[in-house]
Amino acid sequence: MRGLQAGMFFAGLGLVVVAAVGCRSTPPPLPLAQLNPQQAHGHAIFGTQCAVCHYDRQSGVLHGPSLAGLYKKPALPSGAAATDERVSATIMQGRNNMPAMRQHLEPGDLDDLLAYLHTL
Repeated sequence: MRGLQAGMFFAGLGLVVVAAVGCRSTPPPLPLAQLNPQQAHGHAIFGTQCAVCHYDRQSGVLHGPSLAGLYKKPALPSGAAATDERVSATIMQGRNNMPAMRQHLEPGDLDDLLAYLHTL
């Protein structure tokens, strides 16, 4: 009986180790000092247009979900695939409580914002 208990203990311990090793945190965002000019402009756009409702470099909810690791996750908070097309549509057209931002962006701003979001 003692051998069975020891076997169960080690099996359970093995599951805990596998679970801990399998749980990876999202890689950190690219440091701001390493952003290229397009990404830096996207960061500035984020600061004026998005930071009111979303965090970019930390987790948690402000008024909307954090965008930290946005493209490093398998899906957006809505469950949709994390693609430029889906993110662009959400930014431009809005979704749920998020207003459409198309009237707030200049030509080229969306591309720069997406470039920045990819660094998170």
